[in-house]
Amino acid sequence: MPTEVVVRGSYAAFQRPERGTVRATLALEGPTLQPVYDQVVASLEAVRGSVKQLHDPEAGPVTWWSTQQVRTWARRPWNNEGKQLPLVHHASVGLEVKFRDFTELTRWVGRHVVATPGFALDGVAWALTEKRRAELERTVRTRAVQDAARRAQEYADALGLGPVRPVAIADAGMLGEGIAPTSLAAVAFSRASAGKESGGVELQLTPEDIKVAADVDARFVAGG
Repeated sequence: MPTEVVVRGSYAAFQRPERGTVRATLALEGPTLQPVYDQVVASLEAVRGSVKQLHDPEAGPVTWWSTQQVRTWARRPWNNEGKQLPLVHHASVGLEVKFRDFTELTRWVGRHVVATPGFALDGVAWALTEKRRAELERTVRTRAVQDAARRAQEYADALGLGPVRPVAIADAGMLGEGIAPTSLAAVAFSRASAGKESGGVELQLTPEDIKVAADVDARFVAGG
């Protein structure tokens, strides 16, 4: 009678990021709305102008960018004695700028942090291009399946069962009753954080490698 061998195969690959998307906010406040709004709009125009000079969808250094609408609101704060203070008016707008040149990304952020009123860096999202991500997905899925086959054969060899034959493969955790055995491996992505939070946000513009990993469950039979 054949012996069943069920294993999990895994593989991970690491790749330097190819794109970095800056996420920033322009935000100011003051006792009256119009000056606050006008200054945020002026800062936004300065940022847009600098982005347009760098924007080239193919060659970069900026390959894509987007801005939101300017948002305004007002609130009446309280002091530490419980007294309500005069209205404070706020204006803010969010923006995203995708770079392929990380040196230029750092320069651009540093320039606006220093020179643009209200500019605050919220973070940087590091990523791969769609083409490279798809290539890595295929690679890690293939290697995860190969790892599963190797593990199964090692178990069979330890028992003297001879060559193993695959009968099912599925995403990790899905090899059970009623689950189709032909689904592809699950692929997980882990991206380096742009910084860490400790009372405030400390941002680091040097990316770490992106991890692309896959796990598969497989069922084999041997002997019999």
